[in-house]
Amino acid sequence: MKSFILAAGLALALAGCATPTAAPPAASATPAAALYGDLQTDRKAILAMAGDYHVRFDFNEIAAFVPDYELLKPKSSGGYEIVRVIADTPTFISLQHILVMEMEKGQVFIIKHWRQDWTYQPETVLTYAGPGRWVLTPVGAAERAGAWSQTVWQTDDSPRYGGVGRWRYDGGDVRWTSGESWRPLARRDAVRHPVYDRYRAVNRHALTPGGWVHEQDNAKMANRDGRLTTIVHETVINTYRRDTAFPVAKGDAYWAKTQAYWAAVRGFWDAAIAAGGGVSVTEEAENGSVTGPTLMGLADEVVSGTRTTESAIAEARAAIAGATGTAPAVTP
Repeated sequence: MKSFILAAGLALALAGCATPTAAPPAASATPAAALYGDLQTDRKAILAMAGDYHVRFDFNEIAAFVPDYELLKPKSSGGYEIVRVIADTPTFISLQHILVMEMEKGQVFIIKHWRQDWTYQPETVLTYAGPGRWVLTPVGAAERAGAWSQTVWQTDDSPRYGGVGRWRYDGGDVRWTSGESWRPLARRDAVRHPVYDRYRAVNRHALTPGGWVHEQDNAKMANRDGRLTTIVHETVINTYRRDTAFPVAKGDAYWAKTQAYWAAVRGFWDAAIAAGGGVSVTEEAENGSVTGPTLMGLADEVVSGTRTTESAIAEARAAIAGATGTAPAVTP
């Protein structure tokens, strides 16, 4: 639990380095080439994001849309992160991000970070519906044809946001771009208690010669006079550059000890979402969701050996059921 508390201020603004598990597909330089790839080409693009990375995060508010708002100063941060493939079927890929943070006096803190799930031609996608609520949204036949959903989960595997888009291979780059989607505030904003309370965002992932880049176009919004109003536009550039000059093995050791626990946690969230056509869980600025301290703390106890995996799973099941108002799921 101590590692979670000490690193909470950094946990949503760091990342890592490594060699990809699959070679990125080549992008065509000819205008006549097909805009989109096939299933296998898309899979290679997604799998190419796995590896070990040095990450740089750049945040920049670029334009205010109300007269009483002052732009934040640009902010940058960085760190190291490993990205591991934890599920890989023909039409579904799950990538787990784990922060590896070297502190003073040689201390290394490991924090389970975000997770990205990719589903080919999804019938539904889990989307943010406003404070504390996520819903399974149908995806029409035309929209899902040849498309992938990306669902992003918080550090404790509670939901964050989802979107649908297609991988494109024209223009000399390989990229996936979502449609506009809602998402809750990131910790970096939420802890300031700003005037806005959500983002309307476009999400882009693009492969680069040295790794990949995650680009976000965010409209930060709030209810004003009974309607949603854009307060400010922000760009976010998260750059993943392959690098192994950090304690990669410590990140993998954490995952080896906790992967059974986290698999059960994912199952509990999935069951709650399936049962309710979505899920409600209270947001918390410091932790994303109110379940964060409990679920992350249980993982730390498994790592330290002060709690068995079975005991941690049982308590996690009760915590998720209590926070979501659902019946406890059966242990996977």
